Amino acid sequence: MQRTEIATLGEFGLIKHLTENIELKNESSKYGIGDDCAVMQYPAEKQVLVTTDLLMEGVHFDLTYVPLKHLGYKAAMVNLSDIYAMNGTPRQMVVSIALSKRFCIEDMEAFYDGLKLACENHGVDIVGGDTTSSLTGLAISITCIGDADKDKVVYRNGAHDTDLICVSGDLGAAYMGLQLLEREKRVFQSQKQEGTAAEDMAQPDFAGKEYLLERQLKPEARKDIIEKLAAAGIKPTAMMDISDGLSSELLHICTQSGVGCRVYEERIPLDYQTAVMAEELNMNVTTCALNGGEDYELLFTVPIGCHEQIEQIEGIKMIGHITKKDLGCALITRDGNEFELKAQGWNPLK
Repeated sequence: MQRTEIATLGEFGLIKHLTENIELKNESSKYGIGDDCAVMQYPAEKQVLVTTDLLMEGVHFDLTYVPLKHLGYKAAMVNLSDIYAMNGTPRQMVVSIALSKRFCIEDMEAFYDGLKLACENHGVDIVGGDTTSSLTGLAISITCIGDADKDKVVYRNGAHDTDLICVSGDLGAAYMGLQLLEREKRVFQSQKQEGTAAEDMAQPDFAGKEYLLERQLKPEARKDIIEKLAAAGIKPTAMMDISDGLSSELLHICTQSGVGCRVYEERIPLDYQTAVMAEELNMNVTTCALNGGEDYELLFTVPIGCHEQIEQIEGIKMIGHITKKDLGCALITRDGNEFELKAQGWNPLK
């Protein structure tokens, strides 16, 4: 593989090389890359939404098994998902990267290929950013800007007693994908330590587990669910995306809304591959779905009167209901037992 040192272009040359073909598509993007600031203009009837995420090598991703193109795609999706979680539409993105000398221009091209693909799929303009050197690993900071009609923004604090709790897609698959990749990494490292020649190393077998890998390496922000809810005339009372795990996110909604909840284990949506992998690893699949994180599905509440409409929307599952605060937050197991919900999801500061 060709390797071109970043020093051959320098900081500004690298930015120009990676961004010179970007065309602005959104009306609110007045001026993009090329000046001290990007320029945006939003109509008065819109609320402007801003979110940011910092991804650190060794904490949020492992380049042993994460291709840089996939990393670029996922880094964008993490931010797009936050805008959708506010019932908004993402419009612009600002990308900053700190990288060490072990990365070359071709590496950054691969990262930007993934980033640009995600933005093209969701109609988002890359309007700026920064690059600098890092003495450790790769660090990625992305800020996404979006908009929503003033009366359409959905916060975490609007859930009410008797509201239905809904989730999109299925849960736990991304976490199972991570466990699978980590297992194969350990096998690879042990072979390396034993001095096994490259051609004699056992190759990972991912047959039948492709969905789990896709969910971990190439998640999709749920623009389609936001569009389906809008088409049905449904505005959620509270909403957020599932990045840290269902239990953690649901407790955020309940705490900020001053309510309790009941979630039914039998209703939590699971993919077949998730269940098989959990059994293979001797893990409880419900625990994985509750606490795994990185699903980037939408968790939201709707008034109980929306029950029939929600049932008609493909890709949404009702998993429980909101209660009064004094009843607390609980999981009802398949055999009818009640357990307190605890926030045991991803915590990067632990």
